[in-house]
Amino acid sequence: MKALITGASSGIGREIAKHLASMGYDLIVVARNTDKLYELRDELKNVNVRVISLDLCREQDSFDLYEHLKDEQVDFLVNNAGFGAYGKFTEVPLEKEIGLIHTNIVAVHVLTKLFLQDMVKRNSGYILNVGSAAGFLAGPTFSSYYASKNYVVRLTQAIHEELRRDSINVKVSVLCPGPVQTNFNDVANVKFCIRGLTPEYVAKYAVDKTIKGKMIITPGFEMKATKFLQHFVSEKTLTRISYHVQQKKNGK
Repeated sequence: MKALITGASSGIGREIAKHLASMGYDLIVVARNTDKLYELRDELKNVNVRVISLDLCREQDSFDLYEHLKDEQVDFLVNNAGFGAYGKFTEVPLEKEIGLIHTNIVAVHVLTKLFLQDMVKRNSGYILNVGSAAGFLAGPTFSSYYASKNYVVRLTQAIHEELRRDSINVKVSVLCPGPVQTNFNDVANVKFCIRGLTPEYVAKYAVDKTIKGKMIITPGFEMKATKFLQHFVSEKTLTRISYHVQQKKNGK
């Protein structure tokens, strides 16, 4: 068995890689930080780990990654690479947003499509797209990130239903956690206003639920309750609440 994990150098991606290794998967780990990937490889002695250094901010790298691996059987794909950009829409540098779109949306779309086509032919495999609780909302002052995760959630939902109706034995899921204790907030320049879950817990929960065929994976009682309550609040009110949450993250 072989798993491909993007954004595997830290946080959820790193812990998913470790959990899959504990299940006997050989790994292909992808990220920009090569040193961190080699540290992960040295840590995991019980499986084969191949390191690939790529920056998925560049659209062509997604295609190159597939071309490099298309002759191998990837049984478990984890699209975890992603980052956020905090600030008002008119003030966030456009170049950073374009990089975010390529990483959070284009790479997920390209890799999901290409590897899924192979999995459908074999009638087996798993794809876990890492979204966010942000994927259910609009995010004033974090607009591009929230929009990107909305795309990931809705795309995954649609694919999941297509596969179900065609009785295809490929499981496609989206992970939608709330705050997780990773370096995400340092990159996005925000602070979480509530205590996050550990990446170890989220990773194990996500992999286990993907294998069971769960479409939307929401670890933690608090996020499950929040998602349920959203059904009783208007979109306008939710967007206003989201704005205030973002202000708290920025210490305001």
